[in-house]
Amino acid sequence: MLVGELIRDLRLTLGWSQGRLADELCRTAAHTTVTRSDVSRWERGKRRPGPFWLRHLATVLDVPLQVLEGGDVRRREFIASLAATAIAPLAASDLIQSGFAAALTNELPSVDEWREKVATYGQDYMSMGAAEIQQRLAGELVMIQQQVDEPELWAIAARLMTVYGKTIPGADGARAIGWYRMAAEAADRSEHVPSGVWVRGRAAIALGYEGQSLAVADALADQALALSEQLSLGRLNAVMGKAHVAAIRGDKRTAFELLEQGRRVFDAAGSHEQQSDYAVPEWRMAMFESLLLARLGDEHGALKAQDVALANLPATLPRFATHLELHRGLMLARAGDKAGGAEYARDALDKLPPEKHSLTLRMLLAEIEGKTAA
Repeated sequence: MLVGELIRDLRLTLGWSQGRLADELCRTAAHTTVTRSDVSRWERGKRRPGPFWLRHLATVLDVPLQVLEGGDVRRREFIASLAATAIAPLAASDLIQSGFAAALTNELPSVDEWREKVATYGQDYMSMGAAEIQQRLAGELVMIQQQVDEPELWAIAARLMTVYGKTIPGADGARAIGWYRMAAEAADRSEHVPSGVWVRGRAAIALGYEGQSLAVADALADQALALSEQLSLGRLNAVMGKAHVAAIRGDKRTAFELLEQGRRVFDAAGSHEQQSDYAVPEWRMAMFESLLLARLGDEHGALKAQDVALANLPATLPRFATHLELHRGLMLARAGDKAGGAEYARDALDKLPPEKHSLTLRMLLAEIEGKTAA
């Protein structure tokens, strides 16, 4: 059975044995046991995991449940997407060579130069397609890993890793999670608490907004909130990430409570910077609210948030205008016009130049189309 082949591929990608996977499953499924032999039978197609174990497999393997449920087509799409994100050997060779050349000639950037690079990538992420900056950012990561012998550079590396995680294309966001977790560890190595909060909060809102790996999003958000009670953009991202997780899980009361909490944090910590991934200005907060309220079925609130976002969204950021169009497609689908909502969303995405597409937009479209198929 092909689901078994996919389980094996994902397990090997994580470097886990069958026993390790069984242990991880037992930890997530309280009072229920699975053994290495069970995992072996799944992978060899001798037995198919039922719905209960598929849900827990999706959690521990950090993939959407649909990937494990979708059969041969999903498997081919997923494995193809993993292959597509691998850096070509020649490109990898160029990256390594440039990194060593910089080290040999003592031309590695100074701390101030790294600060400028971080700011630039925050701006580039907003206006450029992921593919446009991914390889350039990979080159920076090759260089900075040679310099992380002081705390501030660990904090800088953590931000770069987080942005890099957002540039990874694919059928889902699973590969990005490894980068988010590494970024959190790097931030902790820096001993700069605000960096640890921001990295985790940014990952939480990314996953929650995309509707992927909800358990991971919730855990990262909780870690961010536990690190510091200071009202900050990192805390705002974490709270809104948890709100999206609650909405997707159907916990409307918690989602609305978290939204109110997020609004209070935004009032204290919202940023004036308009075009940076490290910023949450009024239009971006309104976008968080727009999708959240669309998921909660609050059409009036979602439309109000969309009006605020459009009134303040810089014209230089067309990708985010497309986000709002997809939110409207989701509202149509939730209101009962499932086919119309999916068509509206597809048309909106088609109008955006392909080089400006993002993984997040594709995930939102998949969510809307899922409403159509329901």
